[in-house]
Amino acid sequence: MKIGTLINIETRDSHTEEVEKYRCKVIEKKNHYIIIDYPINVKDNKTSFLPVGTNITVTYMGRDQAVYQFESNIASKVKSNIPGLAIPYPDKKEIKRIQRREFVRIETSVDVAIHSLEHSFPAFATVTTDISGGGLSILLKHEKMVAVGDKIKTVIVLPIEAHRFHYMIANGEIVFLKSLKNNVKTASLKFTDIDSQDQQMIMRYCFEKQREARQKEIQ
Repeated sequence: MKIGTLINIETRDSHTEEVEKYRCKVIEKKNHYIIIDYPINVKDNKTSFLPVGTNITVTYMGRDQAVYQFESNIASKVKSNIPGLAIPYPDKKEIKRIQRREFVRIETSVDVAIHSLEHSFPAFATVTTDISGGGLSILLKHEKMVAVGDKIKTVIVLPIEAHRFHYMIANGEIVFLKSLKNNVKTASLKFTDIDSQDQQMIMRYCFEKQREARQKEIQ
C-alpha cells in the first residue's frame, strides 16, 4: 500500500450493528504504522474524528488492481504537516482478497439497457443510481417494470475518458426493489456472469470517482 492510496473504512456499532462508511487516503508510512488523513463520512461528506481504539475494516485496491481488506483499529492521532490517524500495518496473512459481494459501491449515473433473459418484460434504457464490481442499482419509472428474481442482461455504457465509453454486457438478477423520496423507484441487481476484465474496469472506475471526489474536497 503506497502513499496516496485511496482506502475505504467501515465501523460497526457493537450495540446497534449500524455500519458507517468513510473514505480517506494514506499520507505516510512510519515504522509499523500506516498514517491516514482524517476520514470523510460518505453520507454527508463531512470530516469525522474517529476516537483512538475504534475498530475498523479497511478496504483498498492493490497494485494488481484487485481489492483487498483487513481488520484494524485506530492506534493513535498523529500531529504532522497534515494531521492524521495511525493504524497498525497488517501482516500479509491478515490481508484477504475480498469476494464479489464486498465490492466498493459508489453513487453515480451511468447509462444502461436492461433486457429480460426470460422475456418477462420489454427491454428498456435507464441510468444507474450506484454501481460496484458486484452489481448496480437502476432507476425505474414504476416498480412493476421488473420483479425480484428476474434474470436480466445488462448493457453498461461505462465512461473511461472524456467522450470515450466502454460497452460491456453482464448477466444479473434483480435482488430487491426500493421506493425513495419523491416517489422515485429503484431496482438493485447483482451480477451473476460478468467478464473479469469488465469487472476490473468497473472497480477502477469506482476508485477513480472516489479519488476525484476526494480531490474536490481538499481544493
